Amino acid sequence: MKITRQFIRNLVMILGILVLLSYLYGVSKSDDATALWGGIPLSWTKFIVPWMFVAAVGYLMYWWTILYSVDVPVIENLRWPWKESDGKGANRLLLAYCLFLIPSMLWLESTQFHMNNDYSWTPLLVIGILVLVSIGNIMFGMLAYSAYQDRVEGSGTMLVGSIMLSIQCILFDGILWNIKFPW
Repeated sequence: MKITRQFIRNLVMILGILVLLSYLYGVSKSDDATALWGGIPLSWTKFIVPWMFVAAVGYLMYWWTILYSVDVPVIENLRWPWKESDGKGANRLLLAYCLFLIPSMLWLESTQFHMNNDYSWTPLLVIGILVLVSIGNIMFGMLAYSAYQDRVEGSGTMLVGSIMLSIQCILFDGILWNIKFPW
């Protein structure tokens, strides 16, 4: 099956909506939404919450640039920074989006599952989900960096967007939240 830009657009739209719905559902059914912050002091939320919006803007910058602003051949030629283009850039982009969005849908529910059950493996589930999101975010950055190396128009926007996103997803969620959560 050939992966097209339109297929990625449609899938990202569906998965993005599902991520937002999973957060709405998870927070609405939570008895104590502040417990989802884990060991993060609530005084830190004044700093972290604005970064959530910065991350959302970064995601939208990346999304708009790669899926709407650039020409189709640019997507096909996306590569890893250490390799030559082989025409399978759409596959790489799809993989990055899937690794980022699918686990994002499962994070809140898995966290609540862990909080409501006393199984020894549930911390690994939650941490594993956040690691997958971080890997997807790193892949966004690597694809943007290789596009920047290839002097693709808009690649700087993609690179900045992936960095904005990574501050929240990798630093705050993938590292800080995991360290501070009372496992």
